[in-house]
Amino acid sequence: MNLRCPYLKAQVELKEERETHIREKHPELLPQYRVQIDQTLADPDEVRRDARFPNSLLFSHWFPDVKGGKFVVVVVVADPPPADRYWIVTAYVARQLSGGTVIWKRP
Repeated sequence: MNLRCPYLKAQVELKEERETHIREKHPELLPQYRVQIDQTLADPDEVRRDARFPNSLLFSHWFPDVKGGKFVVVVVVADPPPADRYWIVTAYVARQLSGGTVIWKRP
């Protein structure tokens, strides 16, 4: 499945294997908040570069209706050229954002 990501000006892949990983490791997110993963990529509040994995980007969006008010964080791996492929490695719910370097923030 491909998800729209205007920030990257590209489609982001969500493979079944990765969705299964998210469902098993982060059951607080899936299956209940599946739509919020799409919304986070389509309209992030903030994008960070992961300090440990420089080719990974952390997209986050605050949702007041997720667990009483939480961030959904979607971690996207950017494969370098010539692949130029973007894919979701994981996603999770967070009370606050930490780690990484902010590279873009909603004005």
